[in-house]
Amino acid sequence: MSTMKTSTLKSLLLLFLLTISLSTRSDAGAIAVYWGQNGGEGSLSDACATGSYAYVNIAFLSAFGNGQTPTLNLAGHCDPASGTCTGISNDIRSCQSSGIKVMLSIGGGQGGYSLSSSDDAQNLADYLWNNFLGGSSSNRPLGDAVLDGIDFDIESGGADHYDELAQDLKNYGQNVYLTAAPQCVYPDASLGTALSTGLFNYVWIQFYNNPGCEYSGGSVDGLVNSWNQWTSGVTATSFFVGVPASTGAAGSGYIPPDALTSQVIPAVNGSPKYGGIMIWDRYADVQTGYSSQVRGSV
Repeated sequence: MSTMKTSTLKSLLLLFLLTISLSTRSDAGAIAVYWGQNGGEGSLSDACATGSYAYVNIAFLSAFGNGQTPTLNLAGHCDPASGTCTGISNDIRSCQSSGIKVMLSIGGGQGGYSLSSSDDAQNLADYLWNNFLGGSSSNRPLGDAVLDGIDFDIESGGADHYDELAQDLKNYGQNVYLTAAPQCVYPDASLGTALSTGLFNYVWIQFYNNPGCEYSGGSVDGLVNSWNQWTSGVTATSFFVGVPASTGAAGSGYIPPDALTSQVIPAVNGSPKYGGIMIWDRYADVQTGYSSQVRGSV
């Protein structure tokens, strides 16, 4: 065999190995986003069509528990009470056809919600299953599309019975995805007990509005310390760095795109549980183009 042929074969072999290496990188991440809290952010299908997101949380089911009728709040997008949100089913299916997982987020920073008992948790699980997941109801707020799972963004109302809610939802089948958005302070006051069940697939940690465990003054130390606590203390499939997409999207903790890609991601993506980033929220992302600036390095 000639030297030229040997050299060519070696080059092809190296290229093949490099391709395999890049396709199986453990530090390759994805982007999750919250959609639904501002009519100016565009439709759900618009968000999915950008190609930026692998996960979308529809926000929020903002009232539930204690005997009240669960209430969906999608800001300026539609009015669930009058049935004008059912058309979102087509958007959900469009997203899912592109491989994007779509969850319903329960809770949020506003609204009245809490769980008062085990029965309360089971009743909510039944409601979520029949109205948003694989069950059936004559009054599904988002129409007949079947969501992939439920996101827990519990920020008030206490921590009781959310572990039972998680188990009740998983009892419907392991194909129901459970995700959660705890504050970066470890353990989270509202979600600590639920996350201790080990039933959650994805955990997008809110590294904002929490001085002490967020990026601050150019330092990643507080964030990395918190990240290490979360990834070693909680059992979940993947963890995500939650970031605001603009300075106005959160009170503190904004990470400039170049700082995220050059400082934060290299400091956390060595973890085998690194999943990517979560962005709050789609509206802020539309204004700043945050995801488009970082997705190649996440």
